Amino acid sequence: MTQVPTPTRATTGRRPSAVLIGFMGAGKSTVGRLLADRLGVDFVDTDIELVRRTGRSIPEIFESDGVDGFRTIEENVVCDVLDNHGGVVSLGGGAVTTAGVRDALADQRVVYLRVSPERGYERVSGTDRPLLATEDPAARYAELLAERTDIYSSVCTFEVDADAAPDAVADAIVAELARELDVRTPE
Repeated sequence: MTQVPTPTRATTGRRPSAVLIGFMGAGKSTVGRLLADRLGVDFVDTDIELVRRTGRSIPEIFESDGVDGFRTIEENVVCDVLDNHGGVVSLGGGAVTTAGVRDALADQRVVYLRVSPERGYERVSGTDRPLLATEDPAARYAELLAERTDIYSSVCTFEVDADAAPDAVADAIVAELARELDVRTPE
């Protein structure tokens, strides 16, 4: 298994403004960038950070280290980012399946981007997703989403309908955060 290099980014000493969770295809990366821009903070996608730190693609890690090996690396990256990043963070769709990540989310503002199986699968079909490499990827997508829905709901601060357009999703999150954080909403 690959050792994850020590992070090089400076620590902020504060928790993220928001942590986005949800299944693949929910729009976490797209919405995360939009949300960070609206809040005037940095954005970190833990999938991209994981690839940067390991020097390998996610499919390569799945192939060489297996699902469990990937989840261990992912947990280390996620926990480090949550400890050291004060902006918006998006997690990989399966990150919440490990107890260490769920524990690390306990004191965070966690936003669950809830996507329908149809819309989510539409967004990821044709992409290289190791967990969907089956004879019926649409059925596998729906099955995995159903398995994880309760986990996502159990760790989130609030949920947002992610079937909507990314701008609308980001605006809905800003409105909810404004209630929690007393931040100004864009006019």
